[in-house]
Amino acid sequence: MSNPLSDLWRLENTDFQDSDSLQSILRSILLSVPDAMIVIDDAGIIMAFSRAAEALFGYKSEDVVGTNIKCLMTQSDQAHHDQYIRNYLTTGERQIIGIGRIVEARLANGDSIPVELKIGEANIGDRKLFTGFIRDITEKQANVHRIGELQAELGNFSRLSAVGTMASAMAHELNQPLTAVANYLEAARDLLDEPSENDLAMVQEAVSAAAEQSIRAGQIVRRLRDYVSRGELDLRPAPLKGVIDDAAAIAKVGIEGPLARVILRMEDPDVIVMADRLQLRQVFANLIRNAIEALSGTETPQIWIYTQSSGEEVTIEVKDNGPGLSEELLHSPFDAFQTTKASGMGLGLSICQTIIEAHGSTIAVSSEPGAGASFTFTLRVATNVAG
Repeated sequence: MSNPLSDLWRLENTDFQDSDSLQSILRSILLSVPDAMIVIDDAGIIMAFSRAAEALFGYKSEDVVGTNIKCLMTQSDQAHHDQYIRNYLTTGERQIIGIGRIVEARLANGDSIPVELKIGEANIGDRKLFTGFIRDITEKQANVHRIGELQAELGNFSRLSAVGTMASAMAHELNQPLTAVANYLEAARDLLDEPSENDLAMVQEAVSAAAEQSIRAGQIVRRLRDYVSRGELDLRPAPLKGVIDDAAAIAKVGIEGPLARVILRMEDPDVIVMADRLQLRQVFANLIRNAIEALSGTETPQIWIYTQSSGEEVTIEVKDNGPGLSEELLHSPFDAFQTTKASGMGLGLSICQTIIEAHGSTIAVSSEPGAGASFTFTLRVATNVAG
C-alpha cells in the first residue's frame, strides 16, 4: 500500500520539476514549522503530520498518516466534519477556510484541549488539499481567565480604596445623627437631675429621638459595608498560594516608591482551602497593603506570610517588621472607623474581620512597639478535591 505522504512528494509541480528537491523542501517545512501543521486531502485523510503536531497531539506521524482527520477531533466535531468538506466541494462556500476559529482537539491520551485552527487550501493537479495550522491556546485562555479575575478583584479592591475619598462626606453624614444622639442624651441627663412630671415626658421624647438617630447612624454604616462587601460567600476549593500571589500583586497597585518585600513561606504550597476566592483575596490584599504602608519608613521593609497545615485547617500568619500598632489601636483593632492614616476611614480591618468570620474563623492580632504586627487566622482545608 502506498504511503500518502510519498504520494504528496511525487505530485507534479510546475515550480519544482525535481521531486527530490520538492520532497526536501516539504520535509524541512514539516520539521521546522512552529505551529502544528497537518495536510489532508478532500476525503479528510491525513497526508502530512509535522513534528510540532506530533509534540502537540502525542501521535507519531506514521500512526496517523493515512487515517481520517476525525481521529484528532472531539465527538461533537467528528459528526460534522465530512459534511463540511462535502458542502465546500459542492458549493464552494467557505465556512472556516481563511477565517480560522477556536475548536476542541483530542489528544492521543484522550484529553481535549482548546486550539486555534487556521485552514488553507491548495490545488495540486486535479487534487484539492487542505492545510491546517493548529496552535494550543490552553495557556492563553488560562491567562485571559486569570487577567479577568485580577481585573475583577482590582475593581473590587479599588472600590475599597475609593472609600477613603468618601471620608469627609461620610464624616459629615455620620456627624449629624451622632451629634444629635449626644445632645438628646445630655438633655435627658440634665432633666433627670431634678425631674418633674413634665420633665419625665421630655426625657422620654429625648431618648426616643436619640434612638431614632442611632438607627440612622447604623443605616449609614450598613450602606457603607454593603458598598465594600460582595454579599454572600461563594465557597469553593481555591489554591491558597494562587490567592496570596494575586493579592500581593493587587496590594501594590498605585503605591509609589520602594515596596516592602513579600516573603511567602508555606508548609504545603499546594494546599487547597474552602473559600470565597475574591473575598479571601481582599483580606490578604488589605493586610499586605496595610503592612506596606506601615513599613514606608522602615529601612529594610519585609512582610512574611506563613502557612501551616494541621489536619482539617491551615493556620495563616501575616507578619511585618514595621513599627507595630499603637496601644490605642491594638485595644480594638477591628472596630470600624479606627485608623492612623490621614486619608483612611479605618474600615479595612473591620471588613477583614467580617470576611474571615463569614468563613467560620476568627482573626487575631498581636504587636509590640518596634517589632511589627502579626495577624493570624485559620481556613478550612478542602477535602475530596479532584486532582
